[in-house]
Amino acid sequence: MVQLYNLHPFGSQQVVPCKLEPERFCGGGRDTLFVAAGCKVEAFTVVGQELCQPRCVFSTLGRVLRLAYSEAGDYLVAIEEKNKATFLRAYVNWRSKRTENSRVCIRMVGHDVEAPFSETFRDQMSIVEMPLSEAPLCISCCPVKGDLLVGCTNNLVLFSLKYQIINEEFSILDFERSLVIHIDNITPAEISFCVGYVAVMSELEVLIVKLESDPKNRESVNYRPHKTTNPTKQAEGISNETSQLESDDFVICQKPMELLGEKSKQSGISVTLESTGLADEKIKYFHVRHLLYRRFAPDISSCLLSDDVRLHSLQLLPIYQTGSLTSDRKNSSQEKVLLSLFCFFSLPHVGYLYMIVKSVELLSVYQYPEKSQQAVLTPQFLHVITSNNLQCYTVRCSAAAAREEDPYVDTTLKACPPISMAVCALRIQLFIGLKAICHFKNHVVLLTKADPETVPERRESPKRFLSRKGTSVNPKTPPVAEAGWNLYIVNTISPVQLYKEMVDYSNAYKTAKTQSCVHLLSEAHLLVRAALMDASQLEPGEKAELLEAFKESCGHLGDCYSRLETQHSHLALPYYKMSGLSMAEVLNRVDWAVEDGSQKYERGLIFYINHSLYENLDEELSEELSAKVVQMFYAAEPKQLPHILCSPSMKNIDPLTAIKYLRKLDTSGFSSVLVTLAKAAMALKMGDLDMHRNEMKSHSEMKLVCGFILEPRLLIQQRKGQIVPTEFAVHLKETQPGLLVASVLALQKNNKIGIEEADSFFKVLCGKDGDTIPQLLVDFWEAQLVACLPDVVLQELFFKLTSQYIWRLSKRQPPDTTPLRTSEDLINTCSHYGLINPWVNVLISSESLVDKNYMEDLSKLQTLWWKKLLPELCQRIKCGGEKYQLYLSSLKETLSVVAVELELRDFLNVLPEDGTAAFFLPYLLYCSRKKSLT
Repeated sequence: MVQLYNLHPFGSQQVVPCKLEPERFCGGGRDTLFVAAGCKVEAFTVVGQELCQPRCVFSTLGRVLRLAYSEAGDYLVAIEEKNKATFLRAYVNWRSKRTENSRVCIRMVGHDVEAPFSETFRDQMSIVEMPLSEAPLCISCCPVKGDLLVGCTNNLVLFSLKYQIINEEFSILDFERSLVIHIDNITPAEISFCVGYVAVMSELEVLIVKLESDPKNRESVNYRPHKTTNPTKQAEGISNETSQLESDDFVICQKPMELLGEKSKQSGISVTLESTGLADEKIKYFHVRHLLYRRFAPDISSCLLSDDVRLHSLQLLPIYQTGSLTSDRKNSSQEKVLLSLFCFFSLPHVGYLYMIVKSVELLSVYQYPEKSQQAVLTPQFLHVITSNNLQCYTVRCSAAAAREEDPYVDTTLKACPPISMAVCALRIQLFIGLKAICHFKNHVVLLTKADPETVPERRESPKRFLSRKGTSVNPKTPPVAEAGWNLYIVNTISPVQLYKEMVDYSNAYKTAKTQSCVHLLSEAHLLVRAALMDASQLEPGEKAELLEAFKESCGHLGDCYSRLETQHSHLALPYYKMSGLSMAEVLNRVDWAVEDGSQKYERGLIFYINHSLYENLDEELSEELSAKVVQMFYAAEPKQLPHILCSPSMKNIDPLTAIKYLRKLDTSGFSSVLVTLAKAAMALKMGDLDMHRNEMKSHSEMKLVCGFILEPRLLIQQRKGQIVPTEFAVHLKETQPGLLVASVLALQKNNKIGIEEADSFFKVLCGKDGDTIPQLLVDFWEAQLVACLPDVVLQELFFKLTSQYIWRLSKRQPPDTTPLRTSEDLINTCSHYGLINPWVNVLISSESLVDKNYMEDLSKLQTLWWKKLLPELCQRIKCGGEKYQLYLSSLKETLSVVAVELELRDFLNVLPEDGTAAFFLPYLLYCSRKKSLT
C-alpha cells in the first residue's frame, strides 16, 4: 500500500489565457508553453509563478493530432490532419514570429537553401515538411541530440537533426531521413526516443530496443527478411491468423509476458534496420539490441471491457553525468553525458518504472487508488492524473543513478537510500474534470473540463484487445467545444522548500524512533539529490542552497541511523561523513539525558564513534565529550575501551577518569595486557611513575610486545599526516629501548607499520632530521637483519647499515646512545654477520685503536662487505675529488698494517682484483720478505 504523506509539492497556479479549447499542448524549453487548438498553435511565455503571457501565434496546416518540442534545436514538431490526410511538419526559428501575419517560409526536408534566399531565413520562422510513405501516428524527439523519431503503422522513421551552414555566422536547422526501423506485429500507439534507445508501445505491449552503432552486424542494414511464422509464436499457439478464429462468442487472449535482455527477442516482434542516410553521416546505426518486452493481458473478469483499458504515458527519462555532488563544477548543457536511462509506462491502475542502461531492472511499481488517465515522469516525481485528482509520487531515479555515477556508494564513505525503498504519494490534489497533463521545468500543466451529463459510451467487443494490428490509434473527433474548460499551470515549489517541509514533518516520528522517520528523511534526501543531478534546471545560486540542504539531510539521516536499532544502523557512519559534521558536533546532537539511571546507546552511534576514533581524525574532543565517550563505550562496548583511549582524538581525557573505568574492567573479570598498557599510559600521563612501573612489571616483555601489536597507537600516532611518537614511546626510549625496538619490529612484522614509517618514527623520536641517523634506528635495522623479515629488502638494509658503520668510522663519530647489540651478539645470532677475518682482528687489536665504539663498528662492518670495502676505496681514489688525499692515505695506512700482520697468501686475498701493480708491489715485497727479516 502506498503511503500518503499529504505534503505540499504544488505551489501557486495560474490560468493560461487560451482563446480556444486546447487539443494538444507541450512545454517548450525553460520558458514557453505551446497550445494547439483548431488550426492554430499559441505560444505563451511562462515567467515566474504569476505571469503567463501570449508570445506568438502561428497557423498549422490542419488540426494538430500530436505535438512535441525539442530543446536541442529549439524546434516544434506536429502531426497535423487535413481532409483525412496526415502531415508531419517541424516549426523552426519560431521565436522570430512576431505577429500572426508575419511571413513564414515553407521548405521540404533535405532541400538545400539557395544563396539569394538564405538571409531571409535569419529573421523569420520556417516550416520544414517531412513526407512519409505511411501516415505518421506518433512522434518523439531525442532530449540529448534533438533527432526526431516518427512512428508509422509498420515502421519507425528516424530524422537526424543537422545544420545547413550558409556562412560563418549563419546556419539553418534541417533534418535528414537517416534510418527506417521496420517493426512487424506491433502498431505503435506511443513511442519514445533517447540517444539510440527506442521504446514502442501498443495498447497492451511495450518493446524497448537499442540501436547500436558498432558495425559488427552490418549485414542487417538494407536487409529486410520476408515475413515468416515466428517459431516462438508457433510454440505458443499464436499466429497472424488468430483474428480469423475470433467471433462474438469466443475470446482468445495472449498470456502476460515479461522478457528481459536478449530473451526479449522471443517476443515474436521482428525489428530490422534500413539505412537511408548519407555515407558520411557521423553516427550510423547497424544493428539492434533487444532490452525489454512486456505484454499485459486484458482483464476478462467482467463481461464488458472498457474502451480505455490500455497502456498510456510511455516515456524515456535520461539522467546525465553531473560529477561529485560536493563539487562546484558547472554543468554544460552542450556536453551532456548520459548516466542512466529510465522508462515509464502505465496501465489505468498500475504504473511501471524500469532502469534500462547497464541492466534492465524493474525499479518501482505504482498502485493508483483511482483509475489514471495520464502520467508524466520527472527526475524528482511522478505526476499522475485521474478524473478528479492530481497525484504526486516519489521516484527512485536519483537513487539508481547515484549508484551508476559513484561505485563507492553504500560504503563507509558514502551512502544513498536504496532503490528498493517503497514509493509514497506526497500529495493528492483535487482538480475537477482533469483531461491531460504535461510537465516542463517546474511547471505542471493541466487541462480540465467539466463533464456534461453522463452519456452511455459505446463499448466495443472485447476482441479488440487481441490483435496487435487491429487498433487504430488516430484519436476520435473531439466533440463540439463546450464551456467549462481551463488550462492551468501549477507551479511546483522549490526542492529546498519542499525538503524543509519534509524534515519538519519527520519530527512527528522522531521521538518514537520509527522507520517512518527514516523513510521520510530518505525521501527528502533523494529529492535534493535528484535536484542536484538535474543541474541544468537550477537557477543561479540554487546549487549552493541545495548542497547545504544535501549535507543537512545527511546529518538528519545520520541521526536516525545512530538512534535506531536496525540492521542498517551502520549507515550512520557514511551519512555523518557526507554531512560534514565534526565528531564533536555529532556528539552534541546526542540526547544524554538518563531517566531511570541507565543509559542505552544504540549500535549506530557506537559504530560511528568507534570508526571515527580509529581513523586518526585531526580532531581533539574536549575533556567533557571525551568522558562521555568513555562512559558510552564502557556501557555498550567495554572491550573497545582500551582502544578508544589510545585515539589521538581522546588526548584531552582526564587520566583519572580513564583509569577508573579501566579498573572497572579488571574487577568485572575483563583483564588483558592491553588494559595494563592503557593504564600504564594513563599513569605516565598524570606523572605517576610508580604506578607505571608496577603495571609494566605485571607482564613479561613478550606479552607487552603482543599488547603493542593489538594497539599500535600506544606508541605511534598520526596527526595531520605526520608520524608522532606518543609519550609512552618517549618514556620507553629512555627506560626500555630494547622493548621499544622489539615492539616496533613486531608491528612491522604484523603489517601494522611500514618500513619508511618505522624509520621516520625513530628519527622523530630521537629528535633527528635530515640524513642524521640515531643509534636507536641503527639498533632497529640490526634487529630487522636478525629477524630476517620477509618484506625487508636485504640489499637496502645492508646498504643502510654499511653506510652508517663507514660514516661513523670515517668521522670517528661515536653512537649517540649505547648500542643494544655488540658485534659478538650479531655474529652469533645473524648469519649475515660472518666470522671476522684475521686481518680485521689485527686492525682491531692495534694499539692505535683504543676507542671501543670504533672497534665495535669495525667488527660489525666485517659479510657486511669488508671484501667490497677495499675495491670501493680504490674506486673512489680513481675518481679523485676533494677527498682524494684522505682516501689515499687511508688505503696506504690500511695496506701497511695488513702487510705487516698477514701471511702472503692472506694478503693476496685481501687485495682488489683491479688496480695498478706498481702501487701494490712495495707492500707485496715487504710482506714476502718480512719472514726472512724476522
